[in-house]
Amino acid sequence: MANPKTIQIFLPTGDPRGIRIAEITTRIVQVIEVPRSLLADFLAMPESAQVAVYFLIGASEDGEEETVYVGQTGDLRSRLAAHNKSKEKDFWERAMVLISRTNSLTQTHALFLEWHCLQMIRSAERYKDENGNSGSRPFTPAPLEADCLEIYDTGHALLATLGYPLFDAVGKAAESTGTEETFVCNASGASGRGLYTSDGFVVLKGSKGRREMVPSLIDTPSGNHRLSLVESGVLQAEGDMLVFTADHLFRTPSGAAIALLGRTANGWLEWRNEKGQTLDELKRQKVGE
Repeated sequence: MANPKTIQIFLPTGDPRGIRIAEITTRIVQVIEVPRSLLADFLAMPESAQVAVYFLIGASEDGEEETVYVGQTGDLRSRLAAHNKSKEKDFWERAMVLISRTNSLTQTHALFLEWHCLQMIRSAERYKDENGNSGSRPFTPAPLEADCLEIYDTGHALLATLGYPLFDAVGKAAESTGTEETFVCNASGASGRGLYTSDGFVVLKGSKGRREMVPSLIDTPSGNHRLSLVESGVLQAEGDMLVFTADHLFRTPSGAAIALLGRTANGWLEWRNEKGQTLDELKRQKVGE
């Protein structure tokens, strides 16, 4: 169970969708969220002159595939300006910049944090990374590595609070709150298992759904999303079934049920626990009782 924390978010311009500076009040680490459209404003701020680890974040047009690039630099202003002009990394919409409030982050810290963050992102499998080769673990003296891991823990909490859970596997939200009750969907020949989390509904790896879609689902947003999961390899054909090759997060229980069943479905009624109770009974009807 995570410990309680107090996190302060400062809005330099007063705009909640503009530049945001987050920090845990008892620690020296800050994460600054910078919309790409406001990059020039951030580069004029004194915080942009520090050694930093940064994350360039963007999403596909349908909002389903989220992408990140992890970098570190001792010259943040020129590095971010170069990324803004480059056509090779044109996917990003926001930069998340991790710095020290006391300007005590060194290049050694940054090299280890860049490497470690990339390993954690790949382990979580929530975001697609644009880094290519992750490189080898940089040499870091033990006391400095301990500092880096503490900085990482703080950055982890701040990034997730700002809405970017880069290091969290899709089912982790349920585990961390102790609500990891498994739900099943066995309609229409499917055999699915999933978790209802604070992020949405996670269909678990190994779940099997019907391969064919009903005609009414073809050329609809839900049908096209299902096809994109097949094209990306999240769903893999096995005979007349589609198998989930990894845990996958859906925004709603119904979206998860439709992808599994290949037809329109009310996920609140399709997903049931081992006692046969629907997700609706357990998570909606009981609220306030």
